[in-house]
Amino acid sequence: MSSFAPTSNDAAATAASYAAYDKPDAEYFPGIGKIPYKPDAGPEDSLVFKHYNAQEEVMGRTMEDWLRFSVCFWHTFRGTGADPFGFPTLVRPWDDGSNSMANAKRRLRAGFEFFTKLGVKYWTFHDRDIAPEGENIKESAANLDAITDMALDLQQKTGVKLLWATCNLFSNPRYMNGAATNPDAHVVAFAAAQVKKGLDIALKLGAENFVFWGGREGFHTLLNSDVRAELDHMAAFFRMAIAYKKKIGFKGVFLIEPKPKEPSKHQYDYDAMTVIGFLRTYGLEKEIMLNIEPNHTTLAGHSYEHDVVMASAFKMLGSVDSNTGSPDLGWDTDQFPMDIKNCTLVMKTIVEQGGLAPGGLNFDCKVRRESTDLKDMFIAHVGAMDSFARGLRCAVKIIQDGVIPKYVKERYSSFESGIGKKIASGEATLEDCEAWIQQNGEPPRISGQQEHYENMLNFYV
Repeated sequence: MSSFAPTSNDAAATAASYAAYDKPDAEYFPGIGKIPYKPDAGPEDSLVFKHYNAQEEVMGRTMEDWLRFSVCFWHTFRGTGADPFGFPTLVRPWDDGSNSMANAKRRLRAGFEFFTKLGVKYWTFHDRDIAPEGENIKESAANLDAITDMALDLQQKTGVKLLWATCNLFSNPRYMNGAATNPDAHVVAFAAAQVKKGLDIALKLGAENFVFWGGREGFHTLLNSDVRAELDHMAAFFRMAIAYKKKIGFKGVFLIEPKPKEPSKHQYDYDAMTVIGFLRTYGLEKEIMLNIEPNHTTLAGHSYEHDVVMASAFKMLGSVDSNTGSPDLGWDTDQFPMDIKNCTLVMKTIVEQGGLAPGGLNFDCKVRRESTDLKDMFIAHVGAMDSFARGLRCAVKIIQDGVIPKYVKERYSSFESGIGKKIASGEATLEDCEAWIQQNGEPPRISGQQEHYENMLNFYV
């Protein structure tokens, strides 16, 4: 026998250590209290908020109301640090690595202690994050019922609410060819049944939104794909979900989360404008809005804030999965957002549209696999919350000062009168434009002043 083989005494000690977290008074994060606000804290003080002051009023609302922070359950409490080249590195003392109901309950209690100490008011989850999938759909539903009974009790005790729920329609091998767009109707029906239960749970827990992320709604090759049929089937799937939502009286907002690729080579919900085009094509634009994840936006080749701005411009921005990626990498790294300029540009759009409610800023982020301490979970969220608090202050200053908005308004001032006003109102004809040009000649070259705008932004950030 190897000298490193566990003994029966080791196994008993390990079981006892997990059982200790089953006690009602168990503390999952000992030594860490509720994160305080200390604006005069130094650079080494990472377990305090230096900028996020929940009850501070900014432009007529509290920071808490503007930002509506949320913690995602999947990365924070199901993430292991594993990657395609390495085994798990994140070992949580309460998690025995099993897919048991007992372990699921420990994770949930750990989660609500974390939410409370961090001071966030919202959380999010996939159905399979919080409850193990059973041998059949009835067993899976029973597991969800039991876990969400507990979640409802914890919500009521802590005041933490469910920002949104969603269904994992991508991990199980049955979904290898997609869920709503699968070429096998049997799989589509299974996905629909799973969403039905997901909506029941969302209603039960008072979810303010429900998200659809189509990780496998796409293709790896066009050779075996009937793209129009798949898009038609996806629209039909959404119509079934909308009908059931109305039937049960669920008032939450439906949200689609765009992503261009990964795990599919090409996803049908490529970016914000692709999703908006899909919704308008199928007459669904009044029923579904968008949940934008900036890391997905940059994977689509756009700037960080691009899809937030585009969705808002068409009044379709419902929520934000506030994370970031590494621009030098070609995959979804789900890092915590720490860039103040990026946070400022996102918050400028959110403030300009009057806020995100009932959506929020959900940290769809994971600590790096090398960040193995329990306190790293807090530090990552604190840093991101401070970054968005700074972004909020910068955005409000930009809007209230009115300097950059004034320049933008002036840039389009030619559409306020004359031929420009006729073009904007739809009254102008090609003949009108020709006659106007014959009278007014060649247009002048007017500088776009990009560098000036960038300098002005840097003044505020």
